[in-house]
Amino acid sequence: MIVGVQGERRVEATVGLAHLSRTARPEAVAEAVAADGAVIVDGLASLELMDRIGEELAPWLADTPLGPDEFSGRLTRRTGALIARSASSRELVMHPLALGTAELVLSQATNFQLHLTQAIAIGPGQEAQPLHRDRWAFDFFPFPNDYEVQCNTIWALTDFTEENGATRVVPGSNRAEDGVAFAPSDTVPAEMERGSAVFYSGSVYHGGGANRTDATRIGVNITYNVAWLRQEENQYISVPKDVAETLPVDLLRVMGYARGAYALGYIDDLRDPIEAIRPGTGSLGFGGDTGPPADATG
Repeated sequence: MIVGVQGERRVEATVGLAHLSRTARPEAVAEAVAADGAVIVDGLASLELMDRIGEELAPWLADTPLGPDEFSGRLTRRTGALIARSASSRELVMHPLALGTAELVLSQATNFQLHLTQAIAIGPGQEAQPLHRDRWAFDFFPFPNDYEVQCNTIWALTDFTEENGATRVVPGSNRAEDGVAFAPSDTVPAEMERGSAVFYSGSVYHGGGANRTDATRIGVNITYNVAWLRQEENQYISVPKDVAETLPVDLLRVMGYARGAYALGYIDDLRDPIEAIRPGTGSLGFGGDTGPPADATG
């Protein structure tokens, strides 16, 4: 049993992360995320796909500076803009299990969007990252624990082991309140083979592990959030317009070229934001197929 301390109240968490097969349905993944905060899906992406992504990202990773502080990791490189820089990584962004799970985990919102794309390369000698909740990025707003605002994935571009810095998770901590003092000993490593993915919520306590090997551990972090909140990575600038114009509409919609809910994100004269990239394909109005709130006035 894992126990954290919140003030004078003990917070208990379950032990270990569940593993599901690559044939798992979104319902099973979402159920495991709700129960434990995280779950591993083994062998979800082919090794051939991971090879392509690795080759496409190699020069960008080499040019990425090391982190500027302890949280980002002074021996860690974080390479973003994956949609623009790695065409193959778009397959991970649009993977049916990822999208299906995000739709269920974030079902309390009208829709969801891509939050960030980032290759995280934890180098030899990197210490463990401080435990945190990803949802703290939203100015530490105290979201209710039964209202998830993020559904996240990390895809193993290399094997993830306890020794090389596998992401460490406090299982069940998605049910804890903010400010719980979980210790490193409360965590378990998300160990998985290359091509596997860990799905986790924005509310679970976690952090990158310490790399005690002489090889770099690389994961592809692709996350989604409710579309009425700001994205961590600005997709409209990270992906230049000339690249965006070559992308399919369904990917553009996930990137954020869509209304975030009723009356959020339209452009100029109530136009659908997809019009900026695909003129003539969008609808007119505050919210497309989404109706106004019952008490809306004005």
